[in-house]
Amino acid sequence: MTSFNLEFTSINPLSKSKPKQIIVLCHGYGGDGKDISMLAINWQRFLPDAIFLCPNGPEVCNINPQGYQWFDLESDDEKKILEKSLIAEEKLNIFLDEALNYYQLKPNNLGLVGFSQGCMISIQVGLKKKEQIGCLIGYSGKIINQKHLSNNINSKIKIFLMHGANDEIVLPTHLLEAKEYLKQFGINIKTKLFNNCDHKISVEGSSLGLQFLKKNLL
Repeated sequence: MTSFNLEFTSINPLSKSKPKQIIVLCHGYGGDGKDISMLAINWQRFLPDAIFLCPNGPEVCNINPQGYQWFDLESDDEKKILEKSLIAEEKLNIFLDEALNYYQLKPNNLGLVGFSQGCMISIQVGLKKKEQIGCLIGYSGKIINQKHLSNNINSKIKIFLMHGANDEIVLPTHLLEAKEYLKQFGINIKTKLFNNCDHKISVEGSSLGLQFLKKNLL
């Protein structure tokens, strides 16, 4: 296989045929592609012609050196966080373009899925991308910087954001804020808040995400 700009774990199509869809899954802070590939394994038999690509974040995680981060979260400075996220955004964007080029598919054949920090960077990349992708699913994340995004939205993609009501790491209020914010731009956003759920992808969340992918990519 050709080399991509980010290391990744891949789950090949169950049909063993040429991929008809690409689903890119972005892990959370301190995780890696292998962690989130468990979600791909759960979805694989329902999307037999899809290839799942699970990239590692571009940096070794400062808190957990066994894992990766998309950008540093140790600072509370919004400007610094935005600057670092823009570097990660460029790298993920390159990865998506490399994948589309390698598998000879169009952007509308691509689904982008992210958890926690992976959700944050996915929202930023998906909405700013000039060539509109098929859909975006975000679990337990938030918009990194609303002011920056307001001036840079290029795609009104179909988005499904989900969050646990008991999440204490990324508060569920961010889900409601994202919904109201994105509606201002006429973006087709669907949301789901799970009761008795903390900072994780629930079984129901996985099932709803799969349905959303099937509806928008098949």
